[in-house]
Amino acid sequence: MASGVEEVRNKQVILKDYVSGNPKESDMYVTTSSIKLKVPQGLKAVLLKNLYLSCDPYLRIRMDRIQGSNVFTSFTPGSPLSGFGVAKVLDSGHPEFKEGDLVWGTTGWEEYSLITEPEHFFKIHHTDVPLSYYTGLLGMPGMTAFAGFHEVCSPKKGDRVFISAAAGAVGQLVGQFAKLMGCYVVGSVGSKEKVDLLKNKLGFDEAFNYKEEQDLDAALKRHFPEGIDIYFENVGGKMLDAVLLNMRPHGQISVCGLISHYNLNQPQGFSNLLSLIYNRIRIEGFVVFDYFHLYPNFLDMVLPYIREGKIVYLDDITQGLESAPAALVGLFSGRNVGKQVVLVSHE
Repeated sequence: MASGVEEVRNKQVILKDYVSGNPKESDMYVTTSSIKLKVPQGLKAVLLKNLYLSCDPYLRIRMDRIQGSNVFTSFTPGSPLSGFGVAKVLDSGHPEFKEGDLVWGTTGWEEYSLITEPEHFFKIHHTDVPLSYYTGLLGMPGMTAFAGFHEVCSPKKGDRVFISAAAGAVGQLVGQFAKLMGCYVVGSVGSKEKVDLLKNKLGFDEAFNYKEEQDLDAALKRHFPEGIDIYFENVGGKMLDAVLLNMRPHGQISVCGLISHYNLNQPQGFSNLLSLIYNRIRIEGFVVFDYFHLYPNFLDMVLPYIREGKIVYLDDITQGLESAPAALVGLFSGRNVGKQVVLVSHE
């Protein structure tokens, strides 16, 4: 190396082409490039060694060719995917970051990433909890649960709360936040194993496997004979249609995601929207990025709960970048139990 700068191999997960329908492992491939372990002179960037990568349903949206105004941008075919992750700073040209800092934010699906706008990263100051938590409980999903439940909704003790995809990265936390407030909480999931987890480990009052229910409206009436005050929406489709029939007057619906729609070529309509009018229901979609300024408030609330053992968090960690395509695709069949994380490297 004439320059004296170390150059290393950099394994990457590449998107082949825009995706239609259900994503497949073959829509991605793993390759190896090279990268210099030094920030180019004069660049206010940071060079990261990625430790953990977060698999999140919204990544499927970015695999589409996105046109028009959208909060997300498309991935570029032939380039690495990107998403939230935890990383260590190896070199920095930015005054706010130094070598050795641990951070979380949007990074590449690769072993090393050069980040040219590191201002959007959060420094990790609390290392008495697992670093993987910063892809979930203490990262974007945790902030999503916090914002969607406490900021978008106005929960109070005794509220009847329903959560779909309740064993996922966000749903499991919404349920626990609600229980800590003294709410009655029910979650829907896709397996008996997950039902048991919600009731026996995460403290939900009740849970049901939506795949075993012939009539979702009847299932909700069984669990909410007096109706639902707050619905935390992760799924959409038939579940939302059934929920609309079971909301109490002046109920609140916080729309976090619509995972049942992400792989559809034609968006699905809804049949029971008149319930919004009849029961004066407030339904609001939100994007977590709008609430990142509240991250210090969130930490002040959740860190004591973690340290006192009042919050349980389920990680589903898979090993190595090679496992990332399968881990991401598995989200859409419910293969993961808890927050799906890819371990890229130990410190």
